[in-house]
Amino acid sequence: MLDINFIREKREEVKKALLKRVGQVELDKVLDKVVQLDDKRKDYIQKVEELKAERNKQSKTKPTPEVQKKMKLVGEKIEKLDKQIEKVEVDLRAGLYDLPNIPADDVVAGGKENNKVLRTSGKKPKLDSKAKDHVKLATDLGVVDYERAAKMSGSGFWVYTGDGALLEWALLNYFIDFHRKNGYTFIFPPFLLNEESAFASGHLPKFREDLYWAHAPDQAAAGSVRGKSRTGMCLNATSEMMLLNYHRDEILDAKELPKKYFAYSACFRREAGSYRKEERGMIRGHQFNKIEMFQFTKPADSWKGFDELVSYAEKLVEGLGLHYQSVQLAAEDASAAMSKTIDIEVFIPSMNGYKEVSSISNALDYQARRSNIRYKTKSGNEFLHTLNASGLATSRLVPAILEQGQRKDGSVEIPEVLRGFLGKDVLK
Repeated sequence: MLDINFIREKREEVKKALLKRVGQVELDKVLDKVVQLDDKRKDYIQKVEELKAERNKQSKTKPTPEVQKKMKLVGEKIEKLDKQIEKVEVDLRAGLYDLPNIPADDVVAGGKENNKVLRTSGKKPKLDSKAKDHVKLATDLGVVDYERAAKMSGSGFWVYTGDGALLEWALLNYFIDFHRKNGYTFIFPPFLLNEESAFASGHLPKFREDLYWAHAPDQAAAGSVRGKSRTGMCLNATSEMMLLNYHRDEILDAKELPKKYFAYSACFRREAGSYRKEERGMIRGHQFNKIEMFQFTKPADSWKGFDELVSYAEKLVEGLGLHYQSVQLAAEDASAAMSKTIDIEVFIPSMNGYKEVSSISNALDYQARRSNIRYKTKSGNEFLHTLNASGLATSRLVPAILEQGQRKDGSVEIPEVLRGFLGKDVLK
Protein backbone atom coordinates (compact mmCIF):
# COMPACT_ATOMS: atom_id res chain seq x y z
CA MET A 1 0.00 0.00 0.00
CA LEU A 2 1.30 3.45 -0.91
CA ASP A 3 1.56 6.32 1.58
CA ILE A 4 -1.27 8.82 1.03
CA ASN A 5 0.98 11.67 2.16
CA PHE A 6 3.59 10.69 -0.43
CA ILE A 7 0.87 10.59 -3.11
CA ARG A 8 -0.26 14.11 -2.16
CA GLU A 9 3.26 15.55 -2.03
CA LYS A 10 4.61 13.79 -5.15
CA ARG A 11 1.48 13.27 -7.19
CA GLU A 12 3.01 13.86 -10.64
CA GLU A 13 6.03 11.74 -9.75
CA VAL A 14 3.77 8.93 -8.53
CA LYS A 15 1.57 9.21 -11.61
CA LYS A 16 4.54 9.06 -14.00
CA ALA A 17 5.89 5.93 -12.28
CA LEU A 18 2.54 4.12 -12.08
CA LEU A 19 1.78 4.77 -15.75
CA LYS A 20 4.35 2.03 -16.41
CA ARG A 21 1.78 -0.50 -15.21
CA VAL A 22 -1.66 1.23 -15.14
CA GLY A 23 -3.68 3.01 -17.85
CA GLN A 24 -3.93 6.79 -17.49
CA VAL A 25 -7.74 7.00 -17.29
CA GLU A 26 -7.92 4.29 -14.62
CA LEU A 27 -4.98 5.79 -12.71
CA ASP A 28 -6.39 9.33 -12.70
CA LYS A 29 -9.69 7.99 -11.40
CA VAL A 30 -8.09 6.14 -8.48
CA LEU A 31 -5.69 8.98 -7.59
CA ASP A 32 -8.51 11.54 -7.65
CA LYS A 33 -10.62 9.26 -5.47
CA VAL A 34 -8.01 8.70 -2.74
CA VAL A 35 -7.07 12.39 -2.57
CA GLN A 36 -10.74 13.41 -2.33
CA LEU A 37 -11.35 10.83 0.41
CA ASP A 38 -8.29 12.05 2.29
CA ASP A 39 -9.57 15.64 2.02
CA LYS A 40 -12.94 14.55 3.41
CA ARG A 41 -11.24 12.63 6.23
CA LYS A 42 -9.17 15.66 7.21
CA ASP A 43 -12.23 17.92 7.07
CA TYR A 44 -14.17 15.61 9.41
CA ILE A 45 -11.21 15.34 11.80
CA GLN A 46 -10.90 19.13 11.94
CA LYS A 47 -14.60 19.48 12.75
CA VAL A 48 -14.29 16.88 15.52
CA GLU A 49 -11.31 18.72 17.00
CA GLU A 50 -13.22 22.02 16.93
CA LEU A 51 -16.22 20.43 18.67
CA LYS A 52 -14.01 18.81 21.30
CA ALA A 53 -12.26 22.13 21.91
CA GLU A 54 -15.65 23.77 22.43
CA ARG A 55 -16.70 20.99 24.82
CA ASN A 56 -13.47 21.33 26.80
CA LYS A 57 -13.97 25.07 27.06
CA GLN A 58 -17.55 24.70 28.31
CA SER A 59 -16.47 22.05 30.84
CA LYS A 60 -14.59 24.80 32.72
CA THR A 61 -17.77 26.87 33.14
CA LYS A 62 -20.76 26.36 35.39
CA PRO A 63 -22.90 23.51 33.94
CA THR A 64 -26.23 25.32 33.46
CA PRO A 65 -29.16 23.44 31.88
CA GLU A 66 -28.60 25.36 28.65
CA VAL A 67 -24.92 24.39 28.56
CA GLN A 68 -25.71 20.76 29.36
CA LYS A 69 -28.25 20.62 26.51
CA LYS A 70 -25.77 22.21 24.13
CA MET A 71 -22.98 19.83 25.14
CA LYS A 72 -25.29 16.86 24.61
CA LEU A 73 -25.82 18.02 21.03
CA VAL A 74 -22.06 18.52 20.61
CA GLY A 75 -21.46 14.95 21.85
CA GLU A 76 -23.99 13.60 19.34
CA LYS A 77 -22.29 15.53 16.51
CA ILE A 78 -18.88 14.15 17.54
CA GLU A 79 -20.26 10.60 17.62
CA LYS A 80 -21.79 11.04 14.16
CA LEU A 81 -18.59 12.52 12.73
CA ASP A 82 -16.51 9.69 14.25
CA LYS A 83 -18.66 7.17 12.37
CA GLN A 84 -18.23 9.19 9.15
CA ILE A 85 -14.45 9.28 9.67
CA GLU A 86 -14.40 5.51 10.18
CA LYS A 87 -16.35 4.94 6.94
CA VAL A 88 -14.15 7.34 4.95
CA GLU A 89 -10.99 5.66 6.27
CA VAL A 90 -12.32 2.26 5.15
CA ASP A 91 -13.04 3.67 1.68
CA LEU A 92 -9.64 5.39 1.58
CA ARG A 93 -7.81 2.16 2.42
CA ALA A 94 -9.84 0.35 -0.25
CA GLY A 95 -8.77 2.98 -2.78
CA LEU A 96 -5.13 2.67 -1.75
CA TYR A 97 -5.41 -1.13 -2.10
CA ASP A 98 -6.31 -0.58 -5.76
CA LEU A 99 -3.00 1.17 -6.43
CA PRO A 100 0.01 -1.02 -7.31
CA ASN A 101 3.51 -0.44 -6.01
CA ILE A 102 5.76 2.14 -7.66
CA PRO A 103 8.15 0.39 -10.08
CA ALA A 104 11.88 0.87 -9.55
CA ASP A 105 13.54 3.39 -11.86
CA ASP A 106 15.18 0.71 -14.03
CA VAL A 107 11.93 -1.25 -14.51
CA VAL A 108 10.55 -0.60 -17.99
CA ALA A 109 6.89 -0.11 -18.87
CA GLY A 110 4.77 -2.73 -20.60
CA GLY A 111 4.16 -6.46 -20.38
CA LYS A 112 6.01 -9.70 -21.15
CA GLU A 113 7.15 -8.38 -24.51
CA ASN A 114 9.42 -5.92 -22.71
CA ASN A 115 11.01 -8.39 -20.30
CA LYS A 116 14.80 -8.28 -20.49
CA VAL A 117 17.17 -11.27 -20.35
CA LEU A 118 20.01 -10.20 -18.06
CA ARG A 119 22.23 -13.29 -18.36
CA THR A 120 22.23 -17.00 -19.16
CA SER A 121 24.14 -19.84 -17.54
CA GLY A 122 25.26 -23.18 -18.86
CA LYS A 123 25.10 -24.61 -22.34
CA LYS A 124 21.68 -25.03 -23.89
CA PRO A 125 21.16 -28.79 -24.35
CA LYS A 126 20.43 -30.14 -27.81
CA LEU A 127 18.33 -33.28 -27.82
CA ASP A 128 18.03 -35.65 -30.78
CA SER A 129 14.74 -36.59 -32.37
CA LYS A 130 14.37 -39.69 -30.21
CA ALA A 131 14.62 -37.76 -26.94
CA LYS A 132 11.61 -38.00 -24.63
CA ASP A 133 9.72 -35.20 -22.94
CA HIS A 134 9.48 -35.13 -19.14
CA VAL A 135 6.00 -36.69 -19.05
CA LYS A 136 7.17 -39.72 -21.04
CA LEU A 137 10.42 -39.97 -19.05
CA ALA A 138 8.63 -39.72 -15.71
CA THR A 139 6.09 -42.37 -16.71
CA ASP A 140 8.65 -44.78 -18.18
CA LEU A 141 10.92 -44.44 -15.14
CA GLY A 142 7.98 -44.87 -12.77
CA VAL A 143 8.79 -41.70 -10.82
CA VAL A 144 5.50 -39.82 -11.37
CA ASP A 145 1.96 -41.18 -11.62
CA TYR A 146 -0.38 -38.79 -13.42
CA GLU A 147 -3.33 -41.14 -13.96
CA ARG A 148 -3.86 -42.07 -10.31
CA ALA A 149 -3.40 -38.44 -9.25
CA ALA A 150 -6.17 -37.43 -11.68
CA LYS A 151 -8.36 -40.18 -10.23
CA MET A 152 -7.69 -38.92 -6.70
CA SER A 153 -7.84 -35.16 -7.20
CA GLY A 154 -8.54 -34.26 -10.84
CA SER A 155 -6.38 -32.72 -13.56
CA GLY A 156 -3.46 -30.51 -12.60
CA PHE A 157 -2.17 -32.87 -9.90
CA TRP A 158 0.46 -35.63 -9.82
CA VAL A 159 1.87 -38.24 -7.46
CA TYR A 160 5.62 -38.69 -6.93
CA THR A 161 6.42 -42.38 -6.52
CA GLY A 162 9.55 -44.28 -5.49
CA ASP A 163 12.65 -42.54 -6.81
CA GLY A 164 10.47 -39.61 -7.91
CA ALA A 165 9.45 -38.94 -4.30
CA LEU A 166 13.08 -39.29 -3.22
CA LEU A 167 14.19 -36.89 -5.98
CA GLU A 168 11.64 -34.31 -4.85
CA TRP A 169 12.75 -34.65 -1.24
CA ALA A 170 16.42 -34.50 -2.27
CA LEU A 171 15.79 -31.14 -3.93
CA LEU A 172 14.13 -29.78 -0.78
CA ASN A 173 16.99 -31.01 1.41
CA TYR A 174 19.55 -29.46 -0.95
CA PHE A 175 17.80 -26.09 -0.65
CA ILE A 176 17.42 -26.35 3.12
CA ASP A 177 21.12 -27.11 3.63
CA PHE A 178 22.09 -24.21 1.37
CA HIS A 179 19.97 -21.64 3.21
CA ARG A 180 21.02 -22.82 6.66
CA LYS A 181 24.68 -22.47 5.68
CA ASN A 182 23.95 -18.90 4.57
CA GLY A 183 22.50 -17.86 7.92
CA TYR A 184 18.76 -18.01 7.16
CA THR A 185 16.38 -19.21 9.89
CA PHE A 186 14.16 -22.18 8.97
CA ILE A 187 10.40 -21.60 9.41
CA PHE A 188 7.84 -24.40 9.01
CA PRO A 189 4.52 -22.49 8.91
CA PRO A 190 0.86 -23.54 8.74
CA PHE A 191 -0.53 -23.85 5.23
CA LEU A 192 -3.90 -22.25 6.05
CA LEU A 193 -4.16 -18.49 6.47
CA ASN A 194 -6.89 -16.09 7.52
CA GLU A 195 -8.12 -13.35 5.25
CA GLU A 196 -6.15 -10.66 7.09
CA SER A 197 -2.94 -12.45 6.07
CA ALA A 198 -3.99 -12.61 2.42
CA PHE A 199 -4.75 -8.86 2.48
CA ALA A 200 -1.36 -8.08 3.99
CA SER A 201 0.54 -9.99 1.29
CA GLY A 202 -1.45 -8.33 -1.51
CA HIS A 203 -3.29 -11.46 -2.69
CA LEU A 204 -6.60 -9.89 -1.67
CA PRO A 205 -8.78 -8.43 -2.90
CA LYS A 206 -7.57 -8.87 -6.49
CA PHE A 207 -6.65 -12.58 -6.54
CA ARG A 208 -9.46 -14.05 -4.45
CA GLU A 209 -10.55 -16.43 -7.21
CA ASP A 210 -7.00 -17.81 -7.63
CA LEU A 211 -6.92 -19.02 -4.03
CA TYR A 212 -8.37 -22.20 -2.56
CA TRP A 213 -10.78 -21.46 0.29
CA ALA A 214 -11.78 -23.71 3.17
CA HIS A 215 -14.76 -23.15 5.43
CA ALA A 216 -16.72 -24.77 8.22
CA PRO A 217 -20.40 -25.50 7.50
CA ASP A 218 -21.60 -22.68 9.76
CA GLN A 219 -19.37 -20.17 7.92
CA ALA A 220 -20.64 -20.85 4.43
CA ALA A 221 -23.20 -18.04 4.47
CA ALA A 222 -21.11 -15.55 6.44
CA GLY A 223 -20.28 -12.15 5.04
CA SER A 224 -16.77 -11.21 3.92
CA VAL A 225 -14.92 -8.43 5.68
CA ARG A 226 -11.24 -7.81 6.18
CA GLY A 227 -10.02 -10.35 8.72
CA LYS A 228 -13.32 -12.29 8.74
CA SER A 229 -13.60 -14.34 5.58
CA ARG A 230 -16.94 -15.40 4.22
CA THR A 231 -15.27 -18.74 3.49
CA GLY A 232 -13.06 -19.13 6.54
CA MET A 233 -9.42 -19.62 5.56
CA CYS A 234 -7.37 -19.96 2.39
CA LEU A 235 -4.61 -22.37 1.47
CA ASN A 236 -1.36 -20.51 0.91
CA ALA A 237 -0.40 -19.79 -2.69
CA THR A 238 3.23 -19.18 -1.73
CA SER A 239 5.29 -19.32 1.48
CA GLU A 240 5.77 -15.57 1.05
CA MET A 241 2.26 -15.12 2.47
CA MET A 242 3.14 -16.84 5.75
CA LEU A 243 6.60 -15.38 6.14
CA LEU A 244 5.36 -11.81 5.69
CA ASN A 245 2.63 -12.31 8.29
CA TYR A 246 5.03 -13.85 10.79
CA HIS A 247 5.80 -10.28 11.98
CA ARG A 248 2.49 -8.62 11.11
CA ASP A 249 1.53 -5.76 13.48
CA GLU A 250 4.96 -5.84 15.15
CA ILE A 251 7.65 -3.24 15.81
CA LEU A 252 11.09 -4.81 15.37
CA ASP A 253 14.37 -3.72 16.91
CA ALA A 254 16.63 -2.11 14.31
CA LYS A 255 19.56 -4.09 15.73
CA GLU A 256 17.83 -7.32 14.67
CA LEU A 257 17.61 -6.28 11.02
CA PRO A 258 17.93 -7.70 8.52
CA LYS A 259 15.87 -10.71 9.53
CA LYS A 260 16.41 -13.57 7.08
CA TYR A 261 14.07 -16.55 6.92
CA PHE A 262 13.33 -19.47 4.65
CA ALA A 263 10.25 -21.69 4.74
CA TYR A 264 9.03 -24.92 3.23
CA SER A 265 5.44 -25.28 2.15
CA ALA A 266 3.21 -26.99 -0.33
CA CYS A 267 1.60 -24.24 -2.43
CA PHE A 268 -1.93 -24.27 -3.83
CA ARG A 269 -3.27 -22.27 -6.78
CA ARG A 270 -6.43 -22.48 -8.85
CA GLU A 271 -5.03 -20.63 -11.90
CA ALA A 272 -8.29 -21.14 -13.74
CA GLY A 273 -7.96 -20.80 -17.50
CA SER A 274 -4.19 -20.25 -17.40
CA TYR A 275 -3.15 -23.61 -18.79
CA ARG A 276 -1.68 -23.80 -22.28
CA LYS A 277 -1.49 -26.89 -24.47
CA GLU A 278 2.29 -27.27 -24.10
CA GLU A 279 2.18 -26.94 -20.30
CA ARG A 280 1.81 -30.67 -19.69
CA GLY A 281 2.77 -32.75 -16.69
CA MET A 282 4.25 -30.74 -13.84
CA ILE A 283 4.85 -27.48 -15.72
CA ARG A 284 1.71 -25.92 -14.25
CA GLY A 285 -0.35 -27.50 -11.48
CA HIS A 286 -2.65 -26.75 -8.58
CA GLN A 287 -0.20 -28.01 -5.93
CA PHE A 288 3.59 -27.88 -5.80
CA ASN A 289 6.41 -27.74 -3.27
CA LYS A 290 8.62 -24.74 -2.68
CA ILE A 291 11.27 -23.32 -0.40
CA GLU A 292 10.93 -19.54 -0.04
CA MET A 293 13.52 -17.00 1.11
CA PHE A 294 12.37 -13.82 2.83
CA GLN A 295 14.03 -10.72 4.29
CA PHE A 296 12.85 -7.89 6.55
CA THR A 297 15.34 -5.02 6.13
CA LYS A 298 15.93 -1.36 6.80
CA PRO A 299 15.05 0.73 3.71
CA ALA A 300 18.74 1.56 3.12
CA ASP A 301 19.61 -2.16 2.93
CA SER A 302 16.82 -3.57 0.79
CA TRP A 303 18.56 -3.44 -2.60
CA LYS A 304 21.63 -5.11 -1.10
CA GLY A 305 19.28 -7.81 0.15
CA PHE A 306 17.69 -8.05 -3.30
CA ASP A 307 21.06 -8.69 -4.95
CA GLU A 308 21.81 -11.38 -2.37
CA LEU A 309 18.53 -13.17 -3.06
CA VAL A 310 19.13 -13.10 -6.81
CA SER A 311 22.63 -14.47 -6.30
CA TYR A 312 21.42 -17.31 -4.07
CA ALA A 313 18.61 -18.37 -6.42
CA GLU A 314 21.05 -18.45 -9.34
CA LYS A 315 23.62 -20.46 -7.35
CA LEU A 316 21.00 -23.07 -6.50
CA VAL A 317 20.15 -23.65 -10.17
CA GLU A 318 23.82 -23.61 -11.15
CA GLY A 319 24.46 -26.23 -8.46
CA LEU A 320 21.99 -28.50 -10.26
CA GLY A 321 23.95 -28.06 -13.50
CA LEU A 322 20.89 -26.80 -15.37
CA HIS A 323 20.84 -24.30 -18.21
CA TYR A 324 18.81 -21.22 -17.22
CA GLN A 325 18.35 -17.50 -17.81
CA SER A 326 17.73 -14.56 -15.48
CA VAL A 327 15.04 -12.14 -16.67
CA GLN A 328 14.06 -8.71 -15.35
CA LEU A 329 10.29 -8.32 -15.63
CA ALA A 330 8.60 -5.30 -17.16
CA ALA A 331 6.24 -3.37 -14.91
CA GLU A 332 2.97 -4.97 -16.05
CA ASP A 333 4.36 -8.52 -15.88
CA ALA A 334 5.51 -8.18 -12.27
CA SER A 335 3.22 -8.58 -9.27
CA ALA A 336 1.40 -5.36 -8.42
CA ALA A 337 2.87 -5.43 -4.90
CA MET A 338 6.49 -5.51 -6.11
CA SER A 339 8.75 -2.64 -7.12
CA LYS A 340 11.15 -4.88 -9.04
CA THR A 341 11.23 -8.56 -9.97
CA ILE A 342 13.83 -10.84 -11.53
CA ASP A 343 12.76 -14.34 -12.58
CA ILE A 344 15.11 -17.32 -12.85
CA GLU A 345 13.87 -19.45 -15.74
CA VAL A 346 15.07 -23.00 -16.38
CA PHE A 347 15.21 -24.45 -19.92
CA ILE A 348 12.73 -27.21 -20.81
CA PRO A 349 14.10 -28.82 -24.02
CA SER A 350 10.82 -30.44 -25.16
CA MET A 351 9.16 -27.01 -25.07
CA ASN A 352 12.22 -25.26 -26.51
CA GLY A 353 11.59 -22.58 -23.93
CA TYR A 354 12.15 -21.39 -20.39
CA LYS A 355 9.94 -21.67 -17.32
CA GLU A 356 10.19 -19.76 -14.03
CA VAL A 357 11.59 -21.63 -11.02
CA SER A 358 12.31 -18.57 -8.89
CA SER A 359 10.87 -15.09 -8.67
CA ILE A 360 12.92 -12.55 -6.68
CA SER A 361 11.14 -9.34 -5.67
CA ASN A 362 11.57 -6.19 -3.59
CA ALA A 363 8.28 -4.83 -2.26
CA LEU A 364 9.95 -1.82 -0.57
CA ASP A 365 7.53 -0.68 2.18
CA TYR A 366 4.37 -1.61 0.22
CA GLN A 367 3.66 -4.88 2.07
CA ALA A 368 4.93 -3.49 5.39
CA ARG A 369 2.28 -0.76 5.25
CA ARG A 370 -0.47 -3.28 4.53
CA SER A 371 0.73 -5.54 7.35
CA ASN A 372 1.82 -2.75 9.75
CA ILE A 373 5.40 -3.95 10.27
CA ARG A 374 7.78 -1.28 11.53
CA TYR A 375 11.14 -0.93 13.23
CA LYS A 376 12.41 1.41 15.93
CA THR A 377 14.52 4.42 14.99
CA LYS A 378 15.79 7.41 16.99
CA SER A 379 13.15 9.61 15.36
CA GLY A 380 10.30 7.12 15.88
CA ASN A 381 8.90 3.95 14.30
CA GLU A 382 9.24 3.54 10.52
CA PHE A 383 7.99 0.99 8.02
CA LEU A 384 10.67 -1.49 6.97
CA HIS A 385 11.15 -3.18 3.57
CA THR A 386 10.22 -6.75 2.64
CA LEU A 387 11.81 -8.99 0.01
CA ASN A 388 11.04 -12.51 -1.17
CA ALA A 389 12.51 -15.13 -3.48
CA SER A 390 11.76 -18.72 -4.40
CA GLY A 391 14.67 -20.80 -3.32
CA LEU A 392 13.45 -22.85 -5.18
CA ALA A 393 10.13 -24.22 -6.52
CA THR A 394 10.47 -27.87 -7.52
CA SER A 395 7.68 -28.62 -10.00
CA ARG A 396 9.61 -27.33 -13.03
CA LEU A 397 13.02 -28.40 -11.78
CA VAL A 398 12.06 -32.08 -11.95
CA PRO A 399 11.04 -31.82 -15.66
CA ALA A 400 14.27 -29.89 -16.39
CA ILE A 401 16.39 -32.48 -14.56
CA LEU A 402 14.68 -35.34 -16.41
CA GLU A 403 14.96 -33.76 -19.86
CA GLN A 404 18.38 -32.11 -19.54
CA GLY A 405 19.85 -35.19 -17.83
CA GLN A 406 18.39 -37.92 -20.04
CA ARG A 407 20.63 -40.46 -21.80
CA LYS A 408 20.07 -42.31 -25.03
CA ASP A 409 19.15 -45.50 -23.16
CA GLY A 410 16.26 -43.72 -21.42
CA SER A 411 18.00 -43.35 -18.07
CA VAL A 412 18.50 -39.97 -16.39
CA GLU A 413 21.67 -38.69 -14.72
CA ILE A 414 21.06 -37.15 -11.29
CA PRO A 415 22.75 -33.80 -10.49
CA GLU A 416 25.79 -34.42 -8.30
CA VAL A 417 24.53 -32.23 -5.43
CA LEU A 418 21.47 -34.48 -5.05
CA ARG A 419 23.17 -37.88 -5.14
CA GLY A 420 23.96 -38.01 -1.43
CA PHE A 421 20.32 -37.31 -0.56
CA LEU A 422 18.95 -39.69 -3.21
CA GLY A 423 21.47 -42.50 -2.73
CA LYS A 424 22.06 -43.06 -6.45
CA ASP A 425 23.61 -41.39 -9.51
CA VAL A 426 21.19 -42.47 -12.20
CA LEU A 427 17.45 -43.10 -12.56
CA LYS A 428 16.83 -46.24 -14.64
